[in-house]
Amino acid sequence: MGFAQQNSPRLYAMQKSSSRLPELDFFRGLVLLFIVVDHIGGSILSRVTLHAYALCDAAEVFVFLGGFATATAYATLAARRTEAAARQRFLRRSFEIYRAFLVTAGLMLLVSAVLIAFSVDAPNLTITDLDDFMDAPLSALRDILLFRRQPYLASVLPMYAFFALSVPLVLPLARRRPWWLLAGSLALWALAPSLNGYLPAVEDMQWDFNPLAWQLLFVLGVLARCQPVYQRLSAHRSGWLVSVLAFGIVVAAAYYKLVIEPAPLDASFKQNLSWLRAGNFLAIAWLVANLIRLGWGKKLARWLPWVGMIGRKGLLCFVAGAVISLVVDSLLYTATDGYLDIPLGLVADAVAVGALFMVARASEPLARMLTWRARTTGGVSS
Repeated sequence: MGFAQQNSPRLYAMQKSSSRLPELDFFRGLVLLFIVVDHIGGSILSRVTLHAYALCDAAEVFVFLGGFATATAYATLAARRTEAAARQRFLRRSFEIYRAFLVTAGLMLLVSAVLIAFSVDAPNLTITDLDDFMDAPLSALRDILLFRRQPYLASVLPMYAFFALSVPLVLPLARRRPWWLLAGSLALWALAPSLNGYLPAVEDMQWDFNPLAWQLLFVLGVLARCQPVYQRLSAHRSGWLVSVLAFGIVVAAAYYKLVIEPAPLDASFKQNLSWLRAGNFLAIAWLVANLIRLGWGKKLARWLPWVGMIGRKGLLCFVAGAVISLVVDSLLYTATDGYLDIPLGLVADAVAVGALFMVARASEPLARMLTWRARTTGGVSS
């Protein structure tokens, strides 16, 4: 398995013609939908999402696609403008993600407070964080600002902010020194569990996602876009063996999950991205890449355009999805006393999916208006 060295003009020429990939938008939207229903305890749809038959879940897909999309956006912006503009854009992106984290954290506390005020009691309410905030608001606010405290469902965003900060270093290495980047990423992933204690956190709390471990999937997503690894392997005369191996891994993981140990793996496996989770995801990703090569990705994107619309509004829909999940999960838990209720579970799924779609749909006209105003202003000023 080898990486082909590509100079930046070749890469940028490739990216310029495909800055918006319908398959990428579709799968990002699908993953956001999975994340929403997976955090609703009584959801019926969550019984058939990725985590139900694999050792990994939507989080791995989300991070990998984030790396892939980042490489696409960086190369497109650098081709249209300059490398410096691309670097500055992702520095600003890091701040945008940090701001989204603060908004999500605040919404988690606010929604929890409102639900508790209406006597809604559910296991995922941020009661501990809310109590600490009420007892010492300045201290709790400081902890949130410094990532020391990450309220429920906001915890994926801090590592994304770090990933955005790393882009000016990661992208040039991915193009010119891919083996160095991969070796460094693997070394950091191997050391991540022992370094976890150095991450900022309040007493008795830890990061749900260790960014030092999860950066591996982000880097792999970047490399998958910058280097023709899949194309070379799949085109090799022995490429079918990789597909057979990937299929075997997926089947073995599904058998283990469905028959041997249906209970979730230890939380540390996800926190530090265990090799079991990463390996299972990569096997699934290889098989999905085969389907995309056969044209199924574009067909699904055409058949379900509303899913792609959600994917195009990734950060907004993630924040909105966090609120939707917490509200729907809490109300469903209260209505069913925590027991599985198929009719109410399906209603909850429909409400959650419909609400996320409405958020994405409502944001489209606003985004077009802002883009038009920015272009108009730019044209006048130039």
